[in-house]
Amino acid sequence: MSISWRSSAAVFEQILGRHGVAAGACTMEVAWAAFEEFVQMPVEGVEGSEDDGDGFIVEWGVWDWTGNRPALSLGRLLAINEDGDRQDPYWQPQYWKVEFQACFTEDPAWAALHSGGGGNSGFDHAAIGKPRADALAATRRYIDQDPLLSAMWRSAPIDIEVTLDPAE
Repeated sequence: MSISWRSSAAVFEQILGRHGVAAGACTMEVAWAAFEEFVQMPVEGVEGSEDDGDGFIVEWGVWDWTGNRPALSLGRLLAINEDGDRQDPYWQPQYWKVEFQACFTEDPAWAALHSGGGGNSGFDHAAIGKPRADALAATRRYIDQDPLLSAMWRSAPIDIEVTLDPAE
């Protein structure tokens, strides 16, 4: 079953709901399970994986838009191919990001986040199916092996949000 890119955030929210994810009552384990399900769903209107049309990323840090709270983000980047003249040599797809963002209370162990200690896993554009499952497993191993990320992973977020916005 494929989904429209325009309804992708709503579909992700439904999957999160089925997994029992709610603000104040969420673990990152459960959010990750929902994310794994979501990023394995084909999305209509995007470039193919051979053109990096559909990928995922994990990001962490402290940002203005999170109220300067530590945050962990699970994102899916979609290269939308609906608009413009594809014959134009300068044509580019529009990039949109479906994002699950979890914010946490301050913890002294996360002080490095305030001094530029955030980061990301890098975008992975593995094809849906086994290649993507393998890429997700590798990302999860990375999270488990990083002391800061694994500490955030074991903490319960105090605020969560799902958005679909143009990617910067």
